[in-house]
Amino acid sequence: MQNQSDRDIVVGALKHAAPYVRMYKNKVFVLKAGGEIFATAEGTRAFVEQIAILHQVGMRIVLVHGGGRQSTELSEALGMPTQFVQGRRVTDEHALEVAAMVLNGQINTRILAACRDLDVPAVGISGVDAGMIRAHKRPPVKVDDHETDHVDYGYVGDIESVDVDVLRMQLDSGLMPVISPLSADHAGTLLNINADTVAAALASALGAEKLILVTGAPGILEDRNDKTSIVSYLDLAGLRDLREGGSMADGMLPKAAAIETAIKGGVARVHMISYKIPDSLLLEVFTNEGTGTLVVANTNTLSPEEQAPGQD
Repeated sequence: MQNQSDRDIVVGALKHAAPYVRMYKNKVFVLKAGGEIFATAEGTRAFVEQIAILHQVGMRIVLVHGGGRQSTELSEALGMPTQFVQGRRVTDEHALEVAAMVLNGQINTRILAACRDLDVPAVGISGVDAGMIRAHKRPPVKVDDHETDHVDYGYVGDIESVDVDVLRMQLDSGLMPVISPLSADHAGTLLNINADTVAAALASALGAEKLILVTGAPGILEDRNDKTSIVSYLDLAGLRDLREGGSMADGMLPKAAAIETAIKGGVARVHMISYKIPDSLLLEVFTNEGTGTLVVANTNTLSPEEQAPGQD
C-alpha cells in the first residue's frame, strides 16, 4: 500500500500532466525512431510503453522507424560493406534486399508485437502501401569534398509526393500506423528513403502538431564533440548557422534537412531527444523543460516558459 507521500507524488504528476493532455488531445504527433532503439525486445517495449501512454490519453500517434544499425550489421555479416556519403546510405541491389528484410520484417514486426502486448491497436505499413509515398530514384548528385565529382546513391529514393489518406483513415479508426520508410517508383521498383525525410514529409502532409525525432544523440549540439553542449531551443536561422559552422556532420545532416522541411511545411514544433534518457518522450511532451532540443521557425514565438527550460 502506498504511503501518503507516494500518493501525493502520483496525484501531483497527474495534475501536472492534465493541461498537456487537454492541449494535445486528438492532435497528430509524428514520431521518428532510429533502428537502434529496437535492437532488443526489451528496449522496444520500454519505448512503446511511452507511446502507449500518449495514445491512451488521446493523442493520434504516427510512428516512423528506421533500421540503419540492423541493416549495416546484416550487410556486414553477409560480407557486403556499407558505404555512407554525408550521412546517407548508398544502397545497391543487395543492400536494398537487406533493407527490405530488416525494415518491413524484423523491426516493423517487433514493434507491432510490443504494441499488441501493451494493447495499442497498431498497423504496420510502408511507403509502398496504397501509394502513400511516391518517389523516384535519386540521380547521381554532386557532393562537396567527395573523391568523385558525383555520387550514385543506388536504389535511394527522393520523395515526389505523399498521400496520407490511408493514414487519416487509420487514425480516425483509433489505430496507430507504424511505418517503414521503404517506397517505390511508378514502375514498382523498391527504393530506400531516409526515415527522417519520410517522417518530415508525413508530418507536413498531416498537419502534425509535433514532429519528434528520437535518436541516440542527446539533442542538437553546439559543439558536436561535446555532448554537454545541448542547445535547448533554436530557430531555422540558428539551425543553418550550426550546420554551416561545422557543428553537424554525418547522420545529423539529413536530420537537419528533415527538421527544416517539416517546419517549412507547417509543423510548428520539431523536437530532437535521446532514447537513452529514461522516459524522454514523456518528459518532452508533458514538461516545458523536456530533455533535448526544440526547433521552431522563429524563437520569438516561444512562450516565456519555453524560453526558460528548468523553470517548469
